[in-house]
Amino acid sequence: MHTKIEEEIFYPAFHDAARSPDEHIYYEAIEEHTLVDIVPPALKSTKVETKEFGARAKVLKDLIEHHAEEEETEMFPKANKAIGVARLRELGRQMQARKNGTPSILAKVAMTAGRTLGSLARRTRKAA
Repeated sequence: MHTKIEEEIFYPAFHDAARSPDEHIYYEAIEEHTLVDIVPPALKSTKVETKEFGARAKVLKDLIEHHAEEEETEMFPKANKAIGVARLRELGRQMQARKNGTPSILAKVAMTAGRTLGSLARRTRKAA
């Protein structure tokens, strides 16, 4: 659910507003989502007691942490400047509405992304 919400609502808005040099952030995020979609089924089909399970779980954890860090440190600040506070709030409402009623393992990650966007918007307003 998290990846779908971002890919359907936030990422297109970022891509449309981003300057050409920042476009790579969009494409990297999409590819990271693709990998996050691949690893859980592989993990699910692996016996917990095997070394492969631990390795796959670590790779998934590392990938999600890396992805979240890039969003928070690169994508969200650039989105804040390129998209603007009012539009970001609107996107946040759309993402929340889309998420409501659909439980997901990554729902907490989507909520964290929404809070981070809101925090960035508040900091920008205070600095202005």
